[in-house]
Amino acid sequence: MRKLILVISGLLFLCSFGVKSQTKESKEEEVVVIETKFGNIVIELFDDVAPRHAQNFRKLVKEGFYNGTTFHRVIPDFVIQGGDPLSKDSDKSNDGRGGPGYTLPAEIKMPHKKGFVGAARQPDNVNPEKRSNGSQFYICLKDLPHLDGNYTVFGRVIEGMDVVEKIAHVPRDNRDNPIERVEMRRVYLKKIKVK
Repeated sequence: MRKLILVISGLLFLCSFGVKSQTKESKEEEVVVIETKFGNIVIELFDDVAPRHAQNFRKLVKEGFYNGTTFHRVIPDFVIQGGDPLSKDSDKSNDGRGGPGYTLPAEIKMPHKKGFVGAARQPDNVNPEKRSNGSQFYICLKDLPHLDGNYTVFGRVIEGMDVVEKIAHVPRDNRDNPIERVEMRRVYLKKIKVK
């Protein structure tokens, strides 16, 4: 009986040690939250594979740059695109042409999977170095292998793909611009626990 009590005590001790070590392994990660009228989109940034893009996105979020911008381009089964400061006004004719006044060097390493976030850019004929627009981004609605090797992927949606799908299916004009504004009401950083 005494041996049984010792064995059970030892097992309980080991189990409690295992739980403590697991909680020590969990850490906080900073994610981006985009609030829209359809709900929230939560994005994890790929600091390890696209550090400049992740750092730039985080900086713009902290500055409030994206607040009031729209998803100005929505194409079902392809992407939703946003982040243009020119989309803050009512003139849709220039949406998709703006940015913060700088570009970023390409960090092309990741494939285009469903929910992945990439940086928009000018076409190869005017941008052979594949430099990214400093603020515009898109979210893939499905795997898009034909984009691989051409655009920088710097994050992924970890919550809210249903919101992304709703945005992708709003009525749009012949330029793929939503008829009614799909505004990023508030974009902010939030810390969450990850293992």
